[in-house]
Amino acid sequence: MKTKWIGLMLVAVLAMLACKEQTSEMTMEEETMEAPDYAAFDKKVATIRAFYKAHEDEDLEAQRAMLADTMQWSPPAYNGNQWLGKTELLEALKGYHDNFDNIQWHEGIILPDTTAGAYWSGSVFPEATATNTSTNIRIYGTWTATHTESGKEIGVKFYSLMVFNEEGVIVQGSDYFDVHGLQAQLMADE
Repeated sequence: MKTKWIGLMLVAVLAMLACKEQTSEMTMEEETMEAPDYAAFDKKVATIRAFYKAHEDEDLEAQRAMLADTMQWSPPAYNGNQWLGKTELLEALKGYHDNFDNIQWHEGIILPDTTAGAYWSGSVFPEATATNTSTNIRIYGTWTATHTESGKEIGVKFYSLMVFNEEGVIVQGSDYFDVHGLQAQLMADE
């Protein structure tokens, strides 16, 4: 019986030492990794929110000011994966301004019982490309609006990836939403 107690105590001590050693190793690894720049992330999210607010306000000039002249844009409709520029994005935005009223951005991922965050950056997977920088921001939400001509209310789930340069200006955007779903909503009989 005494031998069993000594054995159990020995195993417990070894387990505690192993945990302590693992914690020390993790702390050393964490110390060598650069801490995320949360202020830079928050500044970019503020720019995205301002860009979307300008879209709600149909303020094309405010949107233009937040885009780099060399901006590249991948539209939501498949076009052979051809990248377009700032001019084409602004033309598309003007088309929405001309054809819709009451444009509203609702940020976040809608879940059964709640709404999750709208803005994400960095990753831990895959390990080869893991990053804790906020150069690329993933955006989730829903757009709603009223079609000017018909008065129909429309909505679309939205995902976008925005890339910022070091000055905090948007240099790249890739949008994903169901373009044909918008058309189907407008053509549907009520």
